[in-house]
Amino acid sequence: MSSLKPGRFAAYTSALQAISKRTGSPLSSLVLSFGILHELTAVAPLFIVFYGARTLGAGDRLVKAITEETTSSKIAEHSSAADPEQWGRRKLSTWMDEGHIWTAKVGTRYGILGYEKRPPGEKFDINSLDRNSSHIAGDVANAVIAYAVTKAALPLRIGLSLYLSPAFSRGIVEPVRTTVVGLFKRSR
Repeated sequence: MSSLKPGRFAAYTSALQAISKRTGSPLSSLVLSFGILHELTAVAPLFIVFYGARTLGAGDRLVKAITEETTSSKIAEHSSAADPEQWGRRKLSTWMDEGHIWTAKVGTRYGILGYEKRPPGEKFDINSLDRNSSHIAGDVANAVIAYAVTKAALPLRIGLSLYLSPAFSRGIVEPVRTTVVGLFKRSR
């Protein structure tokens, strides 16, 4: 079926089987648990940071401060490409731009965050988006900040998902799986 050599992934297979045995959960359940937790750790910060920034009125101020900081550091951008501070500023600026595009896509799809809902079937046109970050305000700014924080927390989210996967698998995924399997077995 597969053109892969049988021993090619043997080291990974044995390590994953050892993890499965040690945690007492099937490997498929662990993988599903990781996927669910990874998505939960992406969605939860979006809402928490969005509503936190909205409550504190921080979105506008943060976007303005970050935009001014990255704009003022553009001159130094060419001076040292290996400087970690410059790399961090460029990365934050990239996340802010991506957040602005993501917010516009979501906003025009559902008619939220001050965007008009686009008609069904109409594609999102990135060229129609005003990408001048200094004019981001209100809920759009809060959503952009929430997006950037969620992107910045990726290593933490992955670690948390890996750490919690065995417990989530044993406590939620496996009981649901056995219940569903039991329902199908009874219907025969």
